[in-house]
Amino acid sequence: MGLLTSLRKQRFNHYTPSSVQFAPAMPEQATPLRQVVPSPVQTDLEQTERNLSHKHSIGASLARAWLTRSIKPFEFTNEYDHALSYQGVRSLGLYVHIPFCRSICAFCPYCKHPYQSETAKQYVQQLLREIDLVCGDHTKSTLENHSLSKKQAATSLYFGGGSPALLVDEIGAIINKLQEYFDITDGIGVELHPDDVTVETFKKLKTAGVTRISIGVQSFDSATLSILGRNHFDYSQVFETIQAVPFDTVAMDFIFALEGQTFESIKADIDTAFASGANHIALYPFIDFAFSKSNVKKMDKQQKKSLLYKIANYCMEQGYVRDSIWTFGKPGVDKYSSMTRDNFLGFGCSATSLLANQFKVNTFSPEAYEARINSGELPTALTTRFTKRQRMIYWLFWRLYTTHLHEQDFKDFFGEELNKMYGLELWLGTAFGMLKKKDGIYSLTNKGVFYYHHFEGYYTYKYIDHMWNIMRNEPFPKEVSI
Repeated sequence: MGLLTSLRKQRFNHYTPSSVQFAPAMPEQATPLRQVVPSPVQTDLEQTERNLSHKHSIGASLARAWLTRSIKPFEFTNEYDHALSYQGVRSLGLYVHIPFCRSICAFCPYCKHPYQSETAKQYVQQLLREIDLVCGDHTKSTLENHSLSKKQAATSLYFGGGSPALLVDEIGAIINKLQEYFDITDGIGVELHPDDVTVETFKKLKTAGVTRISIGVQSFDSATLSILGRNHFDYSQVFETIQAVPFDTVAMDFIFALEGQTFESIKADIDTAFASGANHIALYPFIDFAFSKSNVKKMDKQQKKSLLYKIANYCMEQGYVRDSIWTFGKPGVDKYSSMTRDNFLGFGCSATSLLANQFKVNTFSPEAYEARINSGELPTALTTRFTKRQRMIYWLFWRLYTTHLHEQDFKDFFGEELNKMYGLELWLGTAFGMLKKKDGIYSLTNKGVFYYHHFEGYYTYKYIDHMWNIMRNEPFPKEVSI
């Protein structure tokens, strides 16, 4: 998302990396394992998982071809724009990725690296430079041309990771830098590891302008934490801190659908979260990424379906509002969600940006990221140019994630009637009991939520798992077709 000095006034100039070499991505730390000869059972299990992955790939490809009315795949290449045309786009969100963690959780698929103080400080400096590279010329040209008289509106800003609160003393500087270019209208959110939940940290976040927090609890249950390889934590300090330093939204994240996990244990997590001061929760299904080193086993489909229904019914009975497939909150509370924005700009390693006709991903490697920024170049690793139908499907996928789809929103964004473009699919969804329609709004039923969840699994294995595995090992892949 940077601009070459010699091409400052070019808005859409493409650049393809050539002979510049970058350091490989920092390897993740892992505990040395004994060499083990696979048993016949392990070999059969691995073959089953490969077959399942192949099945997911075929299913996702067929769905993509049908919904986009084309056999054209999503093609990502290493050419990219020098300038990102984001001025005036509707519903623009901001995202900042902080990839550092005290320790590496094997089950977590996100871009992450062991925390080192000096490395983290250098990363922040590169991050601030990236923001200037992306946004600086827009402001300059605005002043020169007098085409706009105020900052670009941004609906929200989210910090993800990694463990962003490890850099709590730097978050204020990052926010201030973004506020030079954007008017953030709908709040600022930060993810925290339970270890980072202290009164001092919360006060610093509030001073910096943070209004929403999300704590990655995963579970209060010791047995579940053991399965995930996490140490049990004394949450009394977390609860006391939440009460002492309030935020508008206090969310807690949990994992469900682990093998052997029961509704009773999840219900206890939900009750404990809301009783302790949380006003929003996320219950994410465990996803077994092919490249992870995790030995955690997932629940089978029918058990997961039953569990998802029980969770949803229980939360609704308690009066909580479902604001997405996996999130519930108290009435009137702003949700914590960085995914449901029409357009967004991402900054930092692995951050993505979504604009009118393109989706781009930054390199996963901190070393390569730093080298690109230092040379005045964008840290973009891959970009895809959407066809109109591809952009529609991406938009619909994340709108349905909220469980509601407004016909008027689709028309406002694309200038097309929703039923003209996808009337058959919507009719089938309604006929099979997955959707219901009222006053121009389609809503997912419990059945629809489950099948969205099921389709999301295909999407994850076909697209995210494949792409992230490549990008973890190659700072700048030449191309990826999915």
